[in-house]
Order: sequence, then C-alpha cells, then structure tokens
Amino acid sequence: MEELTDQERSSRLKALNALLDLMRPSVQADGGDLVLIRADVATGVVEVQLQGACSSCAISSDTLQGGVTRILMDRLKWVTEVLGGVDDSIDPEDSMSLGVGGYVPRYRQL
Repeated sequence: MEELTDQERSSRLKALNALLDLMRPSVQADGGDLVLIRADVATGVVEVQLQGACSSCAISSDTLQGGVTRILMDRLKWVTEVLGGVDDSIDPEDSMSLGVGGYVPRYRQL
C-alpha cells in the first residue's frame, strides 16, 4: 500500500467528491441520487450507491458500470476499483414514483 501524506489524501478525496458532484445532477434528473459510501484513497477502492428512483430502474447496473465506474477510473488514475450497489431499502413502487422518465425504452413493432 502506498504511503500518502495528509495533503495527498485530502487532495484525492477532494477530487473524488468534485467528480461525484459533477455526475450527481444527471442521476438526480431521473429521480435518483449518487452517494459516496466510502473511499480508501490509499488503495484506490471507492464504494458508491445509487438511491431513489434508481432502485427500480432497469439500467441501474449499466449506470454504475458504464458510467460511474468508467468515469471515476478514467479521470482519477489512483482509483483501482469501484464497488457499487443500489439502495434496495425503498419500496419499489415508491422508487418508481420518484423517476421523471429521463430514459424511456422504445420498442418497435415488427
């Protein structure tokens, strides 16, 4: 494990929070939220959680893997792993009522 100064730790955590704050409005626009659960800035392990309407969203895992994980690892070179999940403590019907429909799948009849 890499030894970091307090200033390096603070700098990494500040950059992580700034990047999450940049991503958060996109998730919030659909009735959800992106929350930092924990971050080990020395090992590079970050844990986030999608909340609100995200718990009933069919593409939540895609948002975590294709969006949040990719962005964090691309922009913060010290991030080695992103753990993520969806807050399943909210009632599914309550979760669905929070969504504003930013993503609506369209199906064509053949």
